Amino acid sequence: MVDHTQALSFGAAASDYDRFRPSYPEEAVRWALDGLDDDAQVVDLAAGTGILTRVVRSLGHPVTPVEPDPGMRAQLDITTPGLTARAGSAESMPLPDGSADAVLVGQAYHWFDKEPAHAEIARVLRSGGTFAPIWNIRDEQAASWMVELSRIADLRDNAPDLRRQVAGFGPAFGPVQVARFAHRTLLTPDELLGMLHTRSYWLTASSQEQAEVDRNVLDLLARHPDLVGREIIEMPYRTMVFRARRR
Repeated sequence: MVDHTQALSFGAAASDYDRFRPSYPEEAVRWALDGLDDDAQVVDLAAGTGILTRVVRSLGHPVTPVEPDPGMRAQLDITTPGLTARAGSAESMPLPDGSADAVLVGQAYHWFDKEPAHAEIARVLRSGGTFAPIWNIRDEQAASWMVELSRIADLRDNAPDLRRQVAGFGPAFGPVQVARFAHRTLLTPDELLGMLHTRSYWLTASSQEQAEVDRNVLDLLARHPDLVGREIIEMPYRTMVFRARRR
């Protein structure tokens, strides 16, 4: 079973999460939904504050956001007019059998209890429908200071074995295809600190541990040659999309 303590910690910082977390490149979402009609019914599972939901909707697809955290749902409703997030999880979605043409997941698949989640996603998808988890992964090879930032703030989601972790989605799905896209976000130093305050490690740390992270990040900003004096900091990402069809 998966411990959801950290997964459900984000609601307390929902407004900052929506403000500081990176969006997803349109070309990555287009690839995830390739082959589907414009009116294809898309579910954004573990939708958070609607960051991925809004990209899907901008591409013209009807989208249903499903999210377990009430704080995140409330923020999604504020920032995404015309949509109301449904309460539900990867293991239990409030949706009929075969009602979706695609289920997308942005930055959350690693929180799922995989076996029941795969079965539930397969239940909601029509035959031939698409399941596609998506990640924005910090490109630490493109910016050496990001390695130190990851250590300071205990950013553990840049798993080098991501391909192994999502090698398959169970017997209801066909083989997994993978695509990678370059992406970036621009932040001021204050926004960088604000983004770190939306991370599960910081949110669940003690006040003393939080203060230590902040001090170390401010020190990094003040001494690293690529960061000193910068008013705008570019964070490079690789967006990885894993796509499989429902049998």
